[in-house]
Amino acid sequence: MVDSRLADDGAAIRRRRECLNCGRRFTTFERVEEVPLWVVKRSGQREPFDRVKLVTGVRAACKNRPVTDVMLEELAVQVEDALRATSPEPSSQQVGVAVLEQLKVLDDVAYLRFASVYKGFEDAGDFQREVGLLIKTTEPKQRS
Repeated sequence: MVDSRLADDGAAIRRRRECLNCGRRFTTFERVEEVPLWVVKRSGQREPFDRVKLVTGVRAACKNRPVTDVMLEELAVQVEDALRATSPEPSSQQVGVAVLEQLKVLDDVAYLRFASVYKGFEDAGDFQREVGLLIKTTEPKQRS
């Protein structure tokens, strides 16, 4: 090997090599191959995790909110990382919960919009209950 360095913003290693027989030089690229992430739907069907599909769904909940595309992409990366840490085949319910956890930090209104669809809200009481959970803070108990 003649030279080795990072390429593609660290996603690959570029190596300059030399053939020991003929002396010719050539370049190889080494990339990490990720294990595919599969989502198990309620019906039992499995489908590959699709970050674009996730961003599209969350973008709808964030419409007219101060949330940038960069923030949405970061949310999708965080959700995917959280799912990979739990299982190579998370359920669609686990995906929804992971999205809600990230939205709770990102934007309250987007969280409520996403929760209303994900949890199937049927009336204003569902919204009230979810808002209560969202803003619930417990103060430390006072010692007597």
